[in-house]
Amino acid sequence: MKVAKKAGGQNPQAEIRDLQRTVIELRTELERRQIMIDDAVQAAKRDSALEIGQLKATIGELRNELERLGIQRDQEVQKALSSRQDEITQLKKHIEDLRSKLEGLLSEKDAAVQAVHLSYTGEIQQLRAMAGKLREELELSRVEKENAVHKAGMQAKNEINQLQETIQAMRHQMERLKA
Repeated sequence: MKVAKKAGGQNPQAEIRDLQRTVIELRTELERRQIMIDDAVQAAKRDSALEIGQLKATIGELRNELERLGIQRDQEVQKALSSRQDEITQLKKHIEDLRSKLEGLLSEKDAAVQAVHLSYTGEIQQLRAMAGKLREELELSRVEKENAVHKAGMQAKNEINQLQETIQAMRHQMERLKA
């Protein structure tokens, strides 16, 4: 860029022409720099928009993966609970069968005891003691099974709560990342 210098004996029209050329050159330089600035701003906006788009896509993928994992975990919990419920049902049926058999045996023994009242008195007492012991063992077994089922249910519930807290924390983290 040239700047016109004032010459000692130069006429005013030449000086005006020099000044006009200088103004034109300065205006051209200003326009060229403004175009460069506008191009740089547009490039920065494009880059920013591209990066925002990529971040949104990543967030969407993470959200989908999180939802898929939550659904998968829920299905696993339901499967585990269903399996436990089937086992409980089978155990209850088995207990009822044993109880029915035990009651049948007791009835048969009572009938035999009545037929031979005095000769089998000691045997009746032994059978009643054994029946009581079996009932206690059955009851103890039932209580232990119920406790085990309750414990498994609580563990599953705790795991679900932990997963929900983890999901909530990840959502919170994702919202913080958005902001």
